[in-house]
Amino acid sequence: MNHLTTETSPDLPADTFSGEAIGHASIETPIGWIDVGATESAIVQLHWHHRQPKQRDTSPLLDEACRQLRAYIDGKLHDFDLPLDAVGSDFAKSVWQQMLAIPYGRSRTYGDVANTLQAPAQLVGQACGQNPIAVIIPCHRILGANSIGGYSSELGLRAKTFLLDLERGQGRLF
Repeated sequence: MNHLTTETSPDLPADTFSGEAIGHASIETPIGWIDVGATESAIVQLHWHHRQPKQRDTSPLLDEACRQLRAYIDGKLHDFDLPLDAVGSDFAKSVWQQMLAIPYGRSRTYGDVANTLQAPAQLVGQACGQNPIAVIIPCHRILGANSIGGYSSELGLRAKTFLLDLERGQGRLF
């Protein structure tokens, strides 16, 4: 099971996290590239891109993250088992913990999460948009009451729709 640490936002260069260098690796998907960033001890970033990211590093953790992401995209993995270290406010982390509790193939609304946390749905949406480790912390599983909701990535709602279809076994081709 993935758990978030209690790290706070550091004032460090973009290529470091809590003083540790961040390595990057990427995998290609049917709709674009997933770039994962990690220190030696935890995954700290995951972002979608239209093009293959230029930085390419290797480490046991990055290799394992890419292996698990490929298995997930292939429909063979439903639960990630990776150490995570996501920086955010205490409230954002509480929203991200709610996301981690949503089973593969299921979804909740912003309002559902807001009711659980006794907070406004708009704040839940903002925390979703601040999620630094998309896919693994499954913000795509949070929907609007009457719509798919938003998705903060370079690929936008295309990525969210792809992930929801993948998890629902619809395998839509793009």
